[in-house]
Amino acid sequence: MIGLSTIGYSGHDRDSFLALLVSHDIHRVIDVREMPWPRKPAFSKKALAASLAQAGLDYLHIVELGCPRAIRDQYRADHDWERYRADFLAHLAGQQAALAKVCELAGAAPSALLCMEADYRHCHRALVAQAVSGLCGASIRHIMAPHAGTEGPADAGA
Repeated sequence: MIGLSTIGYSGHDRDSFLALLVSHDIHRVIDVREMPWPRKPAFSKKALAASLAQAGLDYLHIVELGCPRAIRDQYRADHDWERYRADFLAHLAGQQAALAKVCELAGAAPSALLCMEADYRHCHRALVAQAVSGLCGASIRHIMAPHAGTEGPADAGA
């Protein structure tokens, strides 16, 4: 069976984030941020890819699985998670090739979908993981920092 994890980098520095990946036997990080240029320079696309490579981990950015700006902006304005969820799922419906790519990648090596948000229950990566699971039957594990709780079930908040 294919296994797929999700992880957020919020609350981490580079070293604690890498340690969390290693402790969960992750070999590949699949970045699902639309724009991987955060305020934390260590987690920008180029810097993160270099850090992961140095640690022996693969990195791939799949921009198609990022949340489009219009959906993010609407959520910032109304904080309506159900609307966000519906809008993002409509976006995902047109991303079958990208979802299939995640199935392929996760089948080849233990992989984690990456975004910023610490809590997967309020992050689009849980919705991406759910779509991947529906496509190829992947089991989903949500990795959370020790201070944020433990691993959550696949269906919580998704």
